Amino acid sequence: MTTAELLLHPVRLRIVQALLGDRTATTAQLRALVDDVPAATLYRQIATLTGAGVLEVVAQRRVRGAVERTYRLVAERAHIDGQEAATMSTEDHRRAFLAFTAQLLADFDAYLDDPERRDLAEDVVGYRQAALNLSDEEALALVTEMRQLLTRYLELGPGPGRRRRLLSTVVVPARDVSGQKSGER
Repeated sequence: MTTAELLLHPVRLRIVQALLGDRTATTAQLRALVDDVPAATLYRQIATLTGAGVLEVVAQRRVRGAVERTYRLVAERAHIDGQEAATMSTEDHRRAFLAFTAQLLADFDAYLDDPERRDLAEDVVGYRQAALNLSDEEALALVTEMRQLLTRYLELGPGPGRRRRLLSTVVVPARDVSGQKSGER
């Protein structure tokens, strides 16, 4: 199974996203996060991710005669690299993007439905799309700078006064409505 096939399964994708940000969770905690998935399906998908090295067991303890495992995401294994992305078909990319946007919608719905939610401004929630006129080199520089900035904040980890926040980005060339080919001016 390719990394894309492994990660783009809807339940496995939800498990991976639940553990982003160096979080750990027991199977019981994961069940609470994906409570609409039957327990047997969840356990099977956790086993698949563990077997593929995407999840690792970081702790075990006995609970009422059973072993409760705590899992952590192995971030470097939960990534479709450029080489694999280049081998994906157009339909594979459509499915991947659909899974991404579906999870984005589910996360936003969960936020909106949260009875503890404050208002969007107070929670620092926003969504926006900006059109930038960039050469390929400038776009690469932007993405590189964003990665460097995000890395600094990713390293902070959990702590007092910090809330887990999701930041999702999509960078894609836009179709030019003027009829000019990309790069012409």
